Amino acid sequence: MARPRKPLLSRDRIIEAAGELVDAEGLEAVSTRRLAAALGVSGPSLYNHFRTKDAILEAVADAVSARVDLSMFDTGDGPLDWRAALHAWAHSYRAALADHPNIVPVLARGPGRRPAGLRLADAVFGAMTAAGWPPAHATRIGALMRYFILGSAVASFARGFVDDETAYDPADYPHLGQAHLLAERRHEVDEGAFETGLTALLDGLTLQYDSLHHEPHRSPPGPAGT
Repeated sequence: MARPRKPLLSRDRIIEAAGELVDAEGLEAVSTRRLAAALGVSGPSLYNHFRTKDAILEAVADAVSARVDLSMFDTGDGPLDWRAALHAWAHSYRAALADHPNIVPVLARGPGRRPAGLRLADAVFGAMTAAGWPPAHATRIGALMRYFILGSAVASFARGFVDDETAYDPADYPHLGQAHLLAERRHEVDEGAFETGLTALLDGLTLQYDSLHHEPHRSPPGPAGT
């Protein structure tokens, strides 16, 4: 029996093609027509695997989430160094997003029903509660870290300044005399900013953790002071 000229269409092939299109041209570039052409199939054949374009983008987002290392939360039966685990996880998460920044708006919607996204949320929450954080605090930590990491991956701060020393007149911007140098130092600036922010977050969480475990914890008042 002769082999087909092209590999059979599959979910994985569709996700890979859609991911490449998102990386190259952004979310708006994804359409069933473009994907079908890239895969060498007819448009309707995609619907055998995905019902909508949004479902395809959700799958692309989940594929990115699946690349995030979660092994630092699994210590077997030993105690978890929650701060070190969050630090390592944050860098792995950001690295995955940095490779695919155009998919970040989809990830920012939350995990929804995406399996890899849910495993990620489950791992963080489970690790924090196992380390002694109350469930409500563990939920907030997961949200806080996600806000920070996703925000850092949306765009480059350094690239927001043009590489033109005449663009920032000292008469108008007396403190931006060296701003034109930021673009060429993008990696140093952006990575340094991420590490500075991450350290500050973890320092603050460490203070809260110590307070929870050495002082009586009182819940904050409700909306009406109750």
